Amino acid sequence: MAVGCPVEQESRPTPLSDPVGAAFGRVALLVEIGITGDRPAAGRWVRLVEMRTYEDLPAELVTERLRLRRWVPSDAEQFRGLWFERDPRVPAARRIDAEGRPTVEDVRGWLVDNPLTAAPGLGLLAIELRDTGGFIGYCGLTVGHGSFDEPEIAYELAQRAHGHGYATEAARAVLEAAIRTGRRRLWATVREWNTPSFRVLEKLGFHRSDRVDEDVEHGNSIWMTRVLDPR
Repeated sequence: MAVGCPVEQESRPTPLSDPVGAAFGRVALLVEIGITGDRPAAGRWVRLVEMRTYEDLPAELVTERLRLRRWVPSDAEQFRGLWFERDPRVPAARRIDAEGRPTVEDVRGWLVDNPLTAAPGLGLLAIELRDTGGFIGYCGLTVGHGSFDEPEIAYELAQRAHGHGYATEAARAVLEAAIRTGRRRLWATVREWNTPSFRVLEKLGFHRSDRVDEDVEHGNSIWMTRVLDPR
């Protein structure tokens, strides 16, 4: 932020919080909002900086061993099971509380309301094994700490599915799909103690940025990023 009088007191790109559907995909608008003069009442200006059109992330992706798909209400119990398995260092708001919430019914309601569990055009997809149909976790794109233009890739697998390369396989499919949507960069925020997640991201070409969100209680969050090559 640049501060001064009587020049512009604030000028920064701001993503619109509610992307608009367009005929050939979804549009994200970036605008610059500024204030002229030495007080807000002196006047405002708005300038269009950039407009990009994206294809929606597919609601189904298939790999050699996995199928990533929309959530269905019957996934609720196994989705809630992921909450039970989370490391105790994960913030309490993302773990089952002392009263047993979220309940299976709570989770089922979320899945009914939003089968892709993310903003329109993005999606966190349920992962199942192609040979058995068994649910093992989720992977996809979400705004998260990023933006609609540069979303976060996120994944979480049940402990029984660890050690088989499923997270890397699913995340690679999502990354390739993100390229096809027209995205130019992805982000991921990882707690500094989450070594397995770092390994997955490094296999996919992510590297550490210079941004760190400090958190003494739960562990610092490291911002990983990857520039995408258009195809």
